[in-house]
Amino acid sequence: MRPRLRIFRGEDDIQTIDEPPVTVSLRDITQVLRDAIDAERTWVRDFEDDEVQISADLYDVLSAYWHLRPSA
Repeated sequence: MRPRLRIFRGEDDIQTIDEPPVTVSLRDITQVLRDAIDAERTWVRDFEDDEVQISADLYDVLSAYWHLRPSA
């Protein structure tokens, strides 16, 4: 995964340089996130409000799973 470059010019002025989207497999993302969440890495919280694009069919599966999962 490529990091996004940020230019810091002061406390209130952070500008992000636009880079083209990066394509990675869901397997790669889930492995990294699972490890980071299990290890309680603080950087995960830094990105928890970021938006990501996923395919419509993956969204449908995730949505159905979330709404139909057995209650504990």
